Amino acid sequence: MTIAEIAAAARVAEMTVTNYFPRKEDLALDYHGTFTAGLARAVTCRAESESALAALRRDFLAALERHDAVAGFSGAEFARMVTDSPTLTARLRELHDLREEALARALAAETASSGGDLVPRAAAALLATAHRVLFQQVMDLTLAGRSNQEITAAVTRSAQEVFGLLEPSLGGYAVCRGRS
Repeated sequence: MTIAEIAAAARVAEMTVTNYFPRKEDLALDYHGTFTAGLARAVTCRAESESALAALRRDFLAALERHDAVAGFSGAEFARMVTDSPTLTARLRELHDLREEALARALAAETASSGGDLVPRAAAALLATAHRVLFQQVMDLTLAGRSNQEITAAVTRSAQEVFGLLEPSLGGYAVCRGRS
C-alpha cells in the first residue's frame, strides 16, 4: 500500500500522513519515538544510587509485566507481518541501533565522559544488546503461539540471566549520584 492510498483511506492529505510518519515503515512501527528513547529515559530517570544496569533491568521487567509493545509484545499477526517483511525487519534493526545510540549519549552525559571515551558506547552496546535479544525472544514466543503470561514468565527468567551476566562488569557503572 502506498502513502497516497493510506492517506485516501484515512481521508486526509498525503502531507498529513508524511508529517506524522516520515517513513512508511513507521506506520507499522508507530512506537518508534518511545522505543528509541526508552533506554536513555530509564537511565536519566533512575533513582539515586541506582546503576544504569539496575535501572534498565527494572524498566524491562516492568515492561514485561505490562505486556508493553516496546518490550516486543505485539500479537502474532503483527509479529508475523514484521518478521515476514525485509523492510520492516530492517527498520526494526535500525530502531534498535537508534535506541543504542541514544543510550550511549545518555551514559556519556551521566558519567561526564569526554567525547572520545568509548566506555559509554561499549556499555550502551552491551545493555542495548541485552534488550534486543530479550525483545527477539518475546517476538519468537509470540510467533510460537505462547500466551502473554507464558511469554512474561519465560522472558523474565531469561532477563534475570542476561542482566545477571552483565552484573560483574556493569553493576557499578553509571551509578546515579544525585541530581543537581
